[in-house]
Amino acid sequence: MAPAIIMPLFVSHFTTNSVVIGLIAVINSSGFFLPQLFTANWVAHQPVKKDIVVKYGFFVERIPVMLMAPFALLSYISGNLALITVIIAFGCHCFGTGFMGVAWQDMLGKIIPIKSRGKFMGITTFAGMAAGILGAAVATWLLDHYAFPNGYVISFALAAIFIFFSWISIAQTREVPVHHHTSTISTKDYWKSLPAVLKKDANFRRYITSQVVINLGGMAWGFLAVYVFEHWHLPDGRVNLFNAWLLAGQALSNLAFGPLADRKGYKIVMEISVLMGLLSLGLAILAPNPDWFSLVFLLRGFSLGGSFLSLLFILEFTTPSIRPTYIGLNNTISGIFSAIAPILGGLLAEVIGYNNLFQVALVFSLAGFALLHWMVRDPRHFQTKPVIDAVENS
Repeated sequence: MAPAIIMPLFVSHFTTNSVVIGLIAVINSSGFFLPQLFTANWVAHQPVKKDIVVKYGFFVERIPVMLMAPFALLSYISGNLALITVIIAFGCHCFGTGFMGVAWQDMLGKIIPIKSRGKFMGITTFAGMAAGILGAAVATWLLDHYAFPNGYVISFALAAIFIFFSWISIAQTREVPVHHHTSTISTKDYWKSLPAVLKKDANFRRYITSQVVINLGGMAWGFLAVYVFEHWHLPDGRVNLFNAWLLAGQALSNLAFGPLADRKGYKIVMEISVLMGLLSLGLAILAPNPDWFSLVFLLRGFSLGGSFLSLLFILEFTTPSIRPTYIGLNNTISGIFSAIAPILGGLLAEVIGYNNLFQVALVFSLAGFALLHWMVRDPRHFQTKPVIDAVENS
């Protein structure tokens, strides 16, 4: 059910409208990021974060995936009905992931020591992406050997099976309850306190700004697979093969970036990730034939892998007691622009075409890199305790 390839391809069987196709990228990014600030205050006062991830996660994240296969079968009755229901189920899954996002990140911050987080994420994500490459190969075979929509139905069903097993695994996580000795505040007072966090922590504010611009540079990512599909008229299975290259890039990058993050910090990992994304866009613009897109998606995978690993970067900006607030602020604010970017990309693609869209995205990504590199200081090497104390006291 790869959001970057399989989902846009599925949608493209029903419509060629770039805005509708871009909706998948909107849902995928905004679904994870947008809900997090709305749950941060609640998560901050939960002694065991795993309970949120496991107990609530089964219903809001896993069940929707289990509905995608039967919804895809509705194609035999009504194409529009199948399209709408699959997108709704996918959206519920993404927003369910976002609902748990703060608790999941905070859980990792609790159970994994700071000097081992990069290694942990690197190794586990490498293993996951390696399994994903096998999954991509299976999906490619399914899409090549079964007429539409049967290949997608089987692929979605397999996704449901494996996501259920992942839920069983995460339920085995051991987490010691921690009670923070801070008073519970109302949702209204909590929201009123948020501007003070941004006002008093200038480095955090600059970091969020860099993420906003970088996310706007992501306006093109949801259209790469559709561009190859439409421009060179490739079969679905051939296009999905690029998913293996994407996953390979993610796997290798996590294996390399994890130890680097532990030694040098996450900022350098983020910078390398943005540069890999820039190179990927540049190659997509210049590609004379579809074979080049193996490298395009490999580099995009490197960029994605580093970006995912860098979710742990925000854990170092503050202390555990207000960590959920920092996670929520960063992810929700940047998530708003992650939602805007694919919509803007779809509108631009309709007017100026995919290749010119890639060029616009490249400019935004370059600007985001400049902000991150020259304006943001790595909190691991920059003493922020006075700022943190001021925020906590507010």
